Amino acid sequence: MEEVQYLGLKEKVSFKIPETRAEVVIVEIFSMYCPFCQKEAPAVNQLYQIIANRADLKDKVKIIGIGAGNSQFEVNAFRDLYRIAFPLFPDTDFSVHKLLGEVRTPYFIVIRIKPDKTHSVIYSQVGAIGDPGQFLEKILSKPAPGKGV
Repeated sequence: MEEVQYLGLKEKVSFKIPETRAEVVIVEIFSMYCPFCQKEAPAVNQLYQIIANRADLKDKVKIIGIGAGNSQFEVNAFRDLYRIAFPLFPDTDFSVHKLLGEVRTPYFIVIRIKPDKTHSVIYSQVGAIGDPGQFLEKILSKPAPGKGV
């Protein structure tokens, strides 16, 4: 899959989450060496498929993975081994990982992007997502900050 097209970016360079053409972006922080990330890969793939198969969500909700401490080679190996269909990006120097507080993996952070491109974190968790369908419904039910419960 072409990351640029999937994310609605103008070109393949570094980007910020609000630059994507999405309303919600699910970010998985993973490591190819993390056994929990390896075990979780099928569930995250299933989550991607659920979103891709729903006409009401496929253009609004996107998933990306960021390989903490992983090189492009390692990210590609993880993608190939676990047949990951969504974009994976290396974080070779741990810069994103450090920005997030050096979280354990897998770590999921969900960002809602408003039409004016302001954005907020609406959900985060460490560990397995559980049932992918239930996880999706849980995160979609989260209001944007300041919108009440």
